Amino acid sequence: MQGTIVNFKGGRHTQIGNQMIVKIEGVDSKDKAAALVGKKVVWKTPGKSEDIKGEVRSAHGNSGALRVLFERGMPGQAIATKVEIS
Repeated sequence: MQGTIVNFKGGRHTQIGNQMIVKIEGVDSKDKAAALVGKKVVWKTPGKSEDIKGEVRSAHGNSGALRVLFERGMPGQAIATKVEIS
């Protein structure tokens, strides 16, 4: 299953570098998103052969977005790119 990184998780004055908000096509409610908690997420870096792995930690909001905690900080170029969820 594939998802799209929407943005960093953050507040009004902060941005959390290793947590991203991911939207999945077809997941449009908080209940459907909650069913994906615990799944593994992989983002493939462009130009390098390494991957950044993460885990779905919770639903984000009421429209089916997910909060994903990655093992290290994510670059800004990751926004609007695809991730693989398994």
